[in-house]
Amino acid sequence: MEFIKELLCGNEAMWSGGIAHSMLILALVISFGVMLGKAKVAGVSLGVTGILFVGIIFSHFGMTIDADLMHFMKEFGLILFVYSIGLQVGPGFFSSFREGGVRLNQLAIIVVLLGVATTVALYYITGLPITTMVGVMSGAVTNTPGLGAAQQAYGDIHEGAQAADIATGYAVAYPLGVIGAILTLLLLRYLLRIDTKKEEAEATIGADAHRNTSTLRTSIRIANKAIDGKSVEELHRLLRGEFVVSRISRAGAEPELANAATIMHEGDCVLVVSQAADKDAIVAMLGEEITMNWHDISKDMISRRILITKPELNGKRLSDLHIRAACGVTITRVNRAGIDLVAAGNLQLQLGDRVTVVGPELSVMQAEQRFGNSLKRLRHPNLIPIFVGIALGVILGSISFHLPGIPQPVKLGLAGGPLIVALLIGRYGPHYKMVTYTTMSANLMLREVGISLFLAAVGLGAGEGFVATVVGGGYMWILYGALITIVPLLLAGIIGKRLFGINYYTLTGVLSGASTNPPALAFSSEQTASDAPSVGYATVYPLAMFLRVLAAQLLILFFA
Repeated sequence: MEFIKELLCGNEAMWSGGIAHSMLILALVISFGVMLGKAKVAGVSLGVTGILFVGIIFSHFGMTIDADLMHFMKEFGLILFVYSIGLQVGPGFFSSFREGGVRLNQLAIIVVLLGVATTVALYYITGLPITTMVGVMSGAVTNTPGLGAAQQAYGDIHEGAQAADIATGYAVAYPLGVIGAILTLLLLRYLLRIDTKKEEAEATIGADAHRNTSTLRTSIRIANKAIDGKSVEELHRLLRGEFVVSRISRAGAEPELANAATIMHEGDCVLVVSQAADKDAIVAMLGEEITMNWHDISKDMISRRILITKPELNGKRLSDLHIRAACGVTITRVNRAGIDLVAAGNLQLQLGDRVTVVGPELSVMQAEQRFGNSLKRLRHPNLIPIFVGIALGVILGSISFHLPGIPQPVKLGLAGGPLIVALLIGRYGPHYKMVTYTTMSANLMLREVGISLFLAAVGLGAGEGFVATVVGGGYMWILYGALITIVPLLLAGIIGKRLFGINYYTLTGVLSGASTNPPALAFSSEQTASDAPSVGYATVYPLAMFLRVLAAQLLILFFA
């Protein structure tokens, strides 16, 4: 017992000691916080934010840790968290602006701007410090990186000082931020008089259209005399589309693999792999679509998906591999993060891609050796891009620049800098032969460890005056947080449905993503059998996360 007392209390008769004591407190806060976060009330749970509340409880009863260690853990945890998020969403961040994603992201921007406007209005009406209002805003939209960005920006202005009311405002507003978003989505259903059956049918059709952007295999008999005698390469120049002529069957001959030099003749049958959008143009150019079982007539050929695990292939174009000449096989598709891509010659491979290879079994086995196909090798962590990226992010976040109307120089800080670098590395790293692949489990572990350390440190630093603050008028912050949650979502929901004509179930996903609110997404997904909410959430989440982080910093820099 004496040993435990010394470990917990250190050499003084209080909860303050050395490294062993600090690590023990952190471990207990995170453990109990995770358990609290799993508890559900009316189907809603706090999730990882339970760590913040346990930290506040520990701190309220005087169980704190060394201030310098707490500051380091908070900043290091924040960096790990935002960097791992950036790596994960980087590939989708830039592609989310294409096609219908532009309209959905415009609506997400409206949500963020309305939230900022509501926060600023409450700042002037209530007279509360901007630090409090930014904390309430971050809690109202359940945006932890915004909380970290605000604290970092405040520390930069005031030479490392911390504003405890940022974390207190966040903690007070967070619970209703989760519940308020869900209630708002329900309220929108009645205000907009949503016909759920009609919206469900439209969402299903939209999901089918979304799936049709994947690859198709089409059998075509060549009936266009203009194609007779032309090579596959010449056909590519005529159509300018992304497609692969996988196999060709000539009258009286065994089917064979096709390549760029293969000559096509009238009456030949070809198997074409293309995007669904290009199918009609290809069929119209070649002749007529037919039904043909290529598996039965080319039994000596097999199709197999092979995992790219050799680092030297990362960033290489398919055309540079000369895989047809080297191995006698044809690559028809590339699956990346669950999405099938046409194996066009200019497509750059990334570690973790799965390529569909067609050819004789021995040739496919040779291609397998060339590509790696070693899951064990893929599981090995690539630490260099992680820590090099963090170093570059810290450097970028430390650079000061001036914005018109803001008296203080602006820094991206330890939240913004690593996030931007991670987005860029996640998207463009493979183009420069940088191996950025991490398994989903590895990325999730990095992210969860980071956010757990951050929230534990924030809670331990904010708990001392938490109860006194709430009792002394802080309970009103709950109302302010509710306004910041509900008003932007209501207005943006009406705009999205009435002005943009967005499907209701897609709209719920977009509003959840714009609020960076996973519980709201879980609720939305339970309301429909389609994946429309998930698609909407994933489309806007990267941009919304970036804007939330930036907005929190700018409010502190402009008004503090």
